[in-house]
Formats: sequence, structure tokens, C-alpha cells
Amino acid sequence: MKKLSRRQFIGSSAKAGLATALFPAIVPASVFGKYAPSNRINIGTIGTGRISRGHDLPGVWKYEQAQVIAVCDLDTHRVEAGKQLVNEYYSRKTGKTWDGVKGYSDHRELLLNKDIDAVIISTPDHWHALACIHAVQAGKDVYLQKPASLTISEGRTMAEAVKKSGRIFQIGSQQRSSPQFRYAAELVRNGRIGDLTTVYVGLPGDPSGDEEKEMPVPANLNYDAWLGSTPKVYYTEKRVHPQTGFDRPGWLRCEQFGAGMITGWGAHHIDSAHWGMNTEYTGPIEIWGHADFPTHGLWDVHGIFRTEALYANGVKMIVSNELPNGVKFEGTKGWIFVTRGDYRATASDPVPDASGVKPLEASDPAIIRSEIGPNEIHLYKSDDHHGNWLESIATRKAPITNAEIAHRACSTCLLHHITMKLKRKTILGPGSRKI
Repeated sequence: MKKLSRRQFIGSSAKAGLATALFPAIVPASVFGKYAPSNRINIGTIGTGRISRGHDLPGVWKYEQAQVIAVCDLDTHRVEAGKQLVNEYYSRKTGKTWDGVKGYSDHRELLLNKDIDAVIISTPDHWHALACIHAVQAGKDVYLQKPASLTISEGRTMAEAVKKSGRIFQIGSQQRSSPQFRYAAELVRNGRIGDLTTVYVGLPGDPSGDEEKEMPVPANLNYDAWLGSTPKVYYTEKRVHPQTGFDRPGWLRCEQFGAGMITGWGAHHIDSAHWGMNTEYTGPIEIWGHADFPTHGLWDVHGIFRTEALYANGVKMIVSNELPNGVKFEGTKGWIFVTRGDYRATASDPVPDASGVKPLEASDPAIIRSEIGPNEIHLYKSDDHHGNWLESIATRKAPITNAEIAHRACSTCLLHHITMKLKRKTILGPGSRKI
């Protein structure tokens, strides 16, 4: 396909979305049945960088019912690297030379492939919502990396598009499929710590950086399209992704493309907090806080911060990167703390800090030894997030994190980010339920 300017790409994307909305959804080629080739779920991946290679592709190709048949990226070098990665995996698995993966440099072309039943979207944050909208309008089921959107309004549009399409949607909030997070939420919702009063959410931090000079755009990167709907800014490698290797990309620390850790890890932890609070389909009614932002350098996402939010049920949420990484539920009869582990931020990525942090702790060990009785609240159980998505595609039953839940977690994160900027209390009121 001819290389388009950013304006042409966005404009034609909008037209393509409208056009596909006028046609009925494409029926997936993979229908029920044991995993004969004709009955497998054919998957395309949009975005073939670090999270795709290290998490999303391995998360689905391990299942016999899934077959990755296409990869897409705006960087042609990454298209080829993605094809090679998947072909080599299937070559090892089958013991035969495998060359069955098609590469695309435009996700709209990939979506026209009727052999593809579902897509994994692992792009930078500012492309999440639009790529998802295009995918469900094209009749594809979607696994979308979190956060759901760059802005609240586009997240709401995305959630409505998924609902209208009837497609299966899973957001990449894999903590929902981790036993300690589910169990913590069940304990809280069944009153093991009394009445819930306060939830503390601790996030990793993000280091700032230096000024970076303008560089020529690599011939292999469609930078105009990569910028998407965001303002045009000069290219420098650290603003986008490494041209060699797949280390943590610099766009994660540029507000133009994502809000920083408040959405990067906040989308995980605030979703887990909402699960325990029973506020998955709403949001705060008041919010206030502050943050330090870099005064120079390319990377401009928030630094040290503390924000607080009040919910209609009277529970307060406090979010800060000066709290332990995880979610602490505090009630009138004790507390529960749940986490993946202790993490610290490095120049490349948050990494485990070998300090022996337990995944689940409580003020009284008896709390976490408690069993949830048959007549108590039992939450949706998933043991593997990608596997749950594939099962939902086959059965057409809802996965563990639908589009509305994904949007509400993300919109809450974005409200915390907005209050960092405003540095004052914002009264949202009951209308926040419609955000």
C-alpha cells in the first residue's frame, strides 16, 4: 500500500470505519469443535513491539485453538521481525519449516483479511481506541492492551462501538486472572475487613530524561501515521521506539501518547481496586491532588504525585507512587494488601525488586486463611487472561474484563491525571457515572 500522510491516514481511517459499519459483521471462520485447522481461531496482531513479543503473542500461541497468521506494524523492520518470531515458533512447534505469517504495514489492510477472526492490539496508547473501533466494525474480536484510551471521550466512543458490534472484547488487565487479586476482592466484598473505608493504590515511578535533538525519520517507519491523531512533533528515536532491539519505548514517558504510570500501571491497580470496591461500572464523585512534572527534557509525564478520590459509597481512594506497589483495602476491622510483587522503575522498565514482598497480606493472617462460602459472593474466575479471551471467542460468553469495565478503569485513571494538572478539587457528582 502507498505510504500515506498522517492526515490522509486518519481521514481514510474514519471513512473506513464508517463504511464497515454499514455492513454486517463478518462471521468468524472458527466455529466450535476440537482444534482441527479449519476450526482454529485465526489471529492477527496489530503492533509487534515489546509487549506483543514478550507477552501477547506467547499468551495466545501456546493454545492449540489459536493460530497467529498475521502481524502488522508501522515500522516495516518490526513487521519482518514479527513474522520471523511467529514463523520460528511454529517451526519449532511443528518440526517443519513454517512460513505462514503474513505481514502488513497498515492495520486496515489486515482487517480486510476475512481469514482473520480476532486481533490483538498492542500499539502505543494513542492508537488503542481507534484501532479497536476499526477492528470491531470489521467483525473481529479484540484483545486490547491497556489502557483503553488516551482520552475519556475516545474511551467512551470505543466502549459504545464494542457494545454495538457484539464482538468479544478483552482488555489486557491480566491481574483479573491472577488468583490473589480475585481472592482479595472476594474477601473485601464479603466483609472480611468490615466496612471498606479507604483504598490505597501504589504505582511505580517514571524517571525523567534529557533533551533530545531532532533526527531524520527512518525510511522503515511511517512516522506521520504513527503520530496518529496527536500533534505533529519532530522525530527523535527516544520519542518513539528503539530502532535496534525491543527495550521499553520512549513514548511511554511522553504525555502526547500516554499519561504515564497513572494509566500505565494505574489501569491495572485501579481496575483491581474497583473490583474489590464493587465500583466497576462507575467512578469517583470528587477528586483532588497534585503532582510534580519535569520542567525540561523530552519525557514529560508526571513524577511524584498524590491524588485522592471520593466515591458515592463513601469510600476514599488514595493513589501515589510513594505508596507500596499494589492495592491496600482498609476497613473497619482490618486491611488486605495485594500485589504482583515489589517493583522499581529503571531507565528501561519497571523491574522486580528482590525484597520478598508477599502477593497477599492482611492485618490478621486469619483473614486470608478464610474460605469464601457457597452462599457468599464469588467473582468471575479466570486462570489465564489470554486463555479466557480465546474461550470467550469460542463460546461467545463474556470474558472477565469487558469494554465497559476497561473504559471505567481507564477513565478513572485519566480523572486522576486531570486533577494532577488542575491541582484543585473537582466535583463530578452523580453525572460521573456517565463518563
